[in-house]
Amino acid sequence: MTTSQTPSEKPPVADEPQLTPALAAADQADASALDSSAGVDHVDAWDEDELEEQGVLETDESTALIGTLGFHILILLALFVVPKQFFEPEKEAVVIVSPHNDKDDQETIIEEVIPSEVPELEIGSNASDQEEMAEASAEMFAPIAEIPSPVSLEDSDMGDIEVNNIFSQPMAPVDRLVNQKGTVGQGTSGAAGAVDRLTFEILQSMEERPTLVVWLFDQSASLHRQRREIRDRFDRIYDELGIVAKNKADLPEEEQKAIAMREHRGIMDHSAPLLTSVIGFGDKFNLYTEVPSADIQQIKEVVDGIQVDTSGVEKVFSAVQKAAEEYSYLRANRAGQGPARNVMLVVVTDERGDDEIQVERAISTCRKRGMPVHVIGVPAPFGRAETLVKYVDPDPKYDQTPQWASVDQGPESFMSERVRLPFTANFTEEPVIDSGFGPYSLTRLSYETGGIYFTVHPNRNVARRVQRREVAAYASNLEYFFDPNTMSRYRPDYLAPSDYKSKVESSPLRKALVTAAQLKPATGISRPRLRFSGIDQARLSGDLTLAQRDAAKLEMPLAQMSRVLEPGLKFRDKETSPRWQAGYDLAMGRVLAQKVRTETYNAMLAKAKLGMAFEKKDSNTWLLEAADEVSVGSKWKREAETARELLTNVVENHAGTPWALLAQKELDVPIGWRWQEEFTPPPPPRQPGTNNNNNNTPRPPQDPQKRMIKMAPKRPIPKL
Repeated sequence: MTTSQTPSEKPPVADEPQLTPALAAADQADASALDSSAGVDHVDAWDEDELEEQGVLETDESTALIGTLGFHILILLALFVVPKQFFEPEKEAVVIVSPHNDKDDQETIIEEVIPSEVPELEIGSNASDQEEMAEASAEMFAPIAEIPSPVSLEDSDMGDIEVNNIFSQPMAPVDRLVNQKGTVGQGTSGAAGAVDRLTFEILQSMEERPTLVVWLFDQSASLHRQRREIRDRFDRIYDELGIVAKNKADLPEEEQKAIAMREHRGIMDHSAPLLTSVIGFGDKFNLYTEVPSADIQQIKEVVDGIQVDTSGVEKVFSAVQKAAEEYSYLRANRAGQGPARNVMLVVVTDERGDDEIQVERAISTCRKRGMPVHVIGVPAPFGRAETLVKYVDPDPKYDQTPQWASVDQGPESFMSERVRLPFTANFTEEPVIDSGFGPYSLTRLSYETGGIYFTVHPNRNVARRVQRREVAAYASNLEYFFDPNTMSRYRPDYLAPSDYKSKVESSPLRKALVTAAQLKPATGISRPRLRFSGIDQARLSGDLTLAQRDAAKLEMPLAQMSRVLEPGLKFRDKETSPRWQAGYDLAMGRVLAQKVRTETYNAMLAKAKLGMAFEKKDSNTWLLEAADEVSVGSKWKREAETARELLTNVVENHAGTPWALLAQKELDVPIGWRWQEEFTPPPPPRQPGTNNNNNNTPRPPQDPQKRMIKMAPKRPIPKL
């Protein structure tokens, strides 16, 4: 007997898959369609027996089940294949990013900031348009291609820290640096110390694969002693690395001939774990070793033979770019050319470079080819473009008297972040001090490629002031140096020009500081007049008027600087970078202090012109001396208090930095003035016939020939 049942009471099929509600609805729709296609409009409970007897119900259920299973299998296959097709990356492919060419993007312009004179040709590695650096170089550089990633900026007590989310592939030692850049501000007192540190970097590179070290020497006259110092260190490099330095003269005759034949054919010794190449640069690029060599004696002879470039031009960035292109073929495995090598570039120079326009291209080229650039350079003077270098003629046949020449060695930041002011009251010039970092573009080249920048100065001393007479030959006249560990928190922003300007534009405090730093130096009084004779009132009034005129020359630029800096005051608490905090507080504090000091000096002179009476009957001279109190004008009192607060904050919160040094020097000079009276004795009368004890007896003439024998000929300073 057949038992009738409704569709809802139909027992489940054992092999039928469990479906989601959406797919179950689709299943019911499909079943309905199949029923319709079989010519059955509706199946009621009382019709089942009749249909079953006719074989219709059994056939329809089988057809529906088979159709549903097939349909669902197709859906599952589609769900499996589609994501794999669209989202699974190719395992062996190198990602190629098309260069950004959106003409609609407009660069942010800082209207109130004078832009750098260095044109921007390419966007830097940290810019938003850095895709340009990931060129389609998979075929040539697949084993070492670097795919840059967007840079994120995170806030910390060390300011803006740039974090690269992907590290560069092998370019020892950079491949060991995850989410890090290069190292800056490594202070040393000599080139030998920098070479010893580089020996470790070479060792780390050789542990990964054979290595080529390319030395790029500045050919200027001021570098000849440093070149010799480095040359003498080459033997130690090979000894410490455990490599037997090859000297062709010590090898068997057959091996000497084989080496000579390879060099003649331009064939490199691929079996050598360490090869060296030497390049010189000045106005031109000079490749002194056409074939990289493992012969240490040959390398030393090449360094000795580097000619001095008298042009005074140092195209360091062009030289770096050409060197990277010259040896790019060594970075990939190629038949007949041996295994891939690491390539390290070491620049030796004492200037910032005259072709800064090429820095972006040099960075891009070295990053793409995985070549770190280490720089044995000089410290940049704090906030200055130039400094004086002590020059002594390298030829002892000529006069060895020291001479001072101006050399471009700074500044340490992309734009100047320091207002230029003398120290009023005593009106001494700002001391030339170490910034703690190298020239901006060279340091950024090293930083972006994962290298190390060594700031070399033979008189480096963080414990005391360096006197001018102590400065070594060919060294810059820097009076103060600072601890690199302390200065690490105050690293400049090594950003591409567009990024730097955008960050400045986005901060009213930074914009105010950079704009004020572009203004002309505040100068006017060489030394203020502080003593005035009070015997004759008419003469006193004239002397006071002349002193006021001199002060007025300084008032105008100080007032302008104050107006430019003032908008940043309300944003001090929002600034997170210690460097920008110290820079702004120092600038605003010094400008306010000198503004009050100058304007109150003028006001005190005006007060004296109205008439002042001596309290002591024997007094005849008025003396204006610096004092802590401000006795004229409540506005100046408030500004003086603000200045002291800002400068004290710099001294306390940024100790051991250039900003703290200059802030303390400003605080050492009182801001206000006060009048004092004293007696000045008249000069003694002249006694007839005594000639006032002046001895004008002429000295006997010297023999010109004897004098010439003692004096060596003197040559003018060459272009450095």
